[in-house]
Parts: sequence; C-alpha cells; structure tokens
Amino acid sequence: MKLNDTKAVISGGVSGLGFAVAERIIAEGGRVTLLDINDEKGAEAKAALGDRSHYVNTDVRSEDSVEAAVAAGRKFMGGVNAAISCAGVLGAGRVLGREAPMALDYFANVININLVGTFNLSKTAAAAMNENEPNDEGERGVIINTASVAAYEGQIGQAAYSASKSGVVGLTLPMAREFTRFGIRVMSIAPGVFHTPMVDGMPEQVFEALNASVPFPSRLGRPSEFADTVAFVLENAYMNGSTIRVDGAIRLEPK
Repeated sequence: MKLNDTKAVISGGVSGLGFAVAERIIAEGGRVTLLDINDEKGAEAKAALGDRSHYVNTDVRSEDSVEAAVAAGRKFMGGVNAAISCAGVLGAGRVLGREAPMALDYFANVININLVGTFNLSKTAAAAMNENEPNDEGERGVIINTASVAAYEGQIGQAAYSASKSGVVGLTLPMAREFTRFGIRVMSIAPGVFHTPMVDGMPEQVFEALNASVPFPSRLGRPSEFADTVAFVLENAYMNGSTIRVDGAIRLEPK
C-alpha cells in the first residue's frame, strides 16, 4: 500500500502516537479519520491536519459507536483501507492494594478499552476493507494495532495493562491467518517508553531517570518514530501476523 493511497481510521488519533501517525499519512498525501472521545482535541487535530482529515467522537468499547465511526470515515475518505488502533489507558494499580484488592470494574475497564476496543475497531474495519477492490497482490487493507513491551515484561502494578496488551499480541496471528483469504494484513507494534502527553506532567528527576532506563538511545521514543514504523508496515506487503518491538532495547524491570 502506498501512503498517498492510504485511507485510515485511527483510534486515539487526536494526540500522542495516533496523532503522529495521522500527521505522517497526511504528509504523504493520504487521508485520515480520527476516532476519539475528546472533542476539543479533535477540533484542534483537524485544524492542524487540514481538509484531508476528519474527526468522529467514538467510544471504542461500543460496537455501535465504532460501526458509525468507520461508516463516517468511509464516506468522508471514499473508503477505508487501513485501521490503526492507538486508543488506550495505562491502568496502573496493584492487584492487592494497600486498602483493598483491585476492583474488578477497574480491571475490566482497562481490558475493555485496550483489548476489546482494539478488537472492535479491527473487526469493523476488516468488514469495510473486505468490500475494497484488491490491488495487484490481492491486498484489500491493513490493520495495525498498538501493543506494548509490557505485554512481555509487565511490571508490578501493570497486571491490567499487561493483560490487555498481551491480548493485543495474541490477537495478531490468528486474525492475520483468518484474514488471508480476504487480502487483509494484521500487524501489531509494541512500543517501549515514548514521549506522549502521559509523561508531560512528570517531575524532572523522574523524567531523567526514565530516559536513562533506555539502553540506546537513552531517551524516550519519539511519536514520529512510532509513525515511521506504521508507515513501514503499511508499505511493506510482506509484514503480516507479527509484533514489532520499537523500544531502544529496553526490558522492563519488575518495578
């Protein structure tokens, strides 16, 4: 798939990694539809990206909401041939906290946003892609989901988050195998510690320690580097059914 032909729906697209992906696709001549729940940020993102972008208020946990968003994106862009799931929450908390065990509702909410939401967009976008005309290699679309290095080395306090991201990794190969007959590729990217709005409020000492924890280069990942990986996957038709770590060789310690 050429980036200038890309018509992408991007969950979590108004900030952080999702917005960086949208910027890259727009810069290459493609079109994007941003799915998010922050209308103020959505308006800002659309203003920054221009008239080849569209924003739809979307709750990734809701089947109806995602179906309506993908339909709106399809109408705006003239089709959908890429879906990138970046919506997510950190979900930090110990299973056995000081005052009480983790509330089941809390755990379930992290799973519902990070894993169920990813599945929801994947299957809805795949149904739309299946109606595309295949290219010369038989490809109709590409799905790229965001996992995390915590899927492999979850730290203390990351039980909910790690479970959700492990689920994203686990979805990748079975969906890729199933979608081969439709000409739809499925990949996941597992970023390490990236500089997103979630780290902007950190104390300087904590921020510097986080940078130093990355072997090389000893800094947080740049959202543009995540977007570069998405662009590579979109354009390389042989990338299918696996998860790429983008992490500066970091391996998370127990805590």
